[in-house]
Amino acid sequence: MDKNDITAIVLAGGRGSRMGGTDKGLQLFNGIPLALYALQRVALQVGKVVMNANRNQDTYQSFGCEVYPDSDAEFAGPLSGFAVGLAHCQTPYLLTVPCDSPRFPIDLAKRLASHMEQGLQQGDFDIAMAAQGGYTQPVFCLIKKELLPSLHAFMQSGRRKIDAWTATQKTVVVNFDESTDDINAFANANTLEELARLEKAF
Repeated sequence: MDKNDITAIVLAGGRGSRMGGTDKGLQLFNGIPLALYALQRVALQVGKVVMNANRNQDTYQSFGCEVYPDSDAEFAGPLSGFAVGLAHCQTPYLLTVPCDSPRFPIDLAKRLASHMEQGLQQGDFDIAMAAQGGYTQPVFCLIKKELLPSLHAFMQSGRRKIDAWTATQKTVVVNFDESTDDINAFANANTLEELARLEKAF
């Protein structure tokens, strides 16, 4: 799979409730806004990057990518960001990454794509999801664009959990547990204290 077949979306549309309602994507990590840090980290892995954000649109647009809000303006969670990405994706695949896990793998797209391709040879997989330490990481997915109608139907039924939707699809779990993998690759910052710890340990 060529990287130009993949569009990435950085998910920065949350309320930031555990950060006191601040816009999480604009909190600084090593002096750089989290969302911009994620954008720069994923940009080398794919053909195009867009962003999902529900406030501070002008600031996010200054990062140099297209920015799209949730369609319902209800802060419906990351699955809404998935839907936004799939709706605006003009490539066969969408890679999803959150703004608050700055240590995600620099070979994330490549490894997810590799497992997706293995399945595609047999017509098996529509989604590749990252996992580490025995836990899946549902916000890190490579998804076929054609799944948008399925996602819309799922969300219209009132459901919002990512793994509940991916469980209805042909999903392969890709483990990032090699000796060279960062054991905190998918650690996320829900609070300012967690963000400070991540920054200190980086």
